[in-house]
Amino acid sequence: LSLYSSPARETKYVENPQTQLEEGVSHLRHVMEPYTAWSCIDDSLSQKLSHYMKVLCSGFFSEGYEFLQNPPAGFYPRLGVIGFAGIVGLFLARGSKVKKLVYPAGLVGIGASMYYPQQAAAVAKVAGTQLYDWSLQGYIAVESLWKDS
Repeated sequence: LSLYSSPARETKYVENPQTQLEEGVSHLRHVMEPYTAWSCIDDSLSQKLSHYMKVLCSGFFSEGYEFLQNPPAGFYPRLGVIGFAGIVGLFLARGSKVKKLVYPAGLVGIGASMYYPQQAAAVAKVAGTQLYDWSLQGYIAVESLWKDS
């Protein structure tokens, strides 16, 4: 037995108010609930979709897994530099939404073209051809509108 008596503790549970982020996530979960519940309603449908997804993705995932298990020499350092370039682009892109799209993509493209110049040249060639075609189509459309009026 204790020689000293301890005072009775009165505890009271106080719930912390929800932050704006928590409220947003809660709202998103409530909005998405019918769609997530739909996938669990029909077990046969989910089994069929699961089978089709396994068939479709088995080749892609197995090849990707094998590639990551036996990567070419210097793959992970290159991947790190390219990823770091994207993070630097996000850091530099403060302000405008256009900057947040252009800077990371541009820096990742520059980083990737340093390590894979042949693939970058091929992508640039195709992109340049497409850009030229689109600009020519736009020029023809504007010219036809100008002549009509």
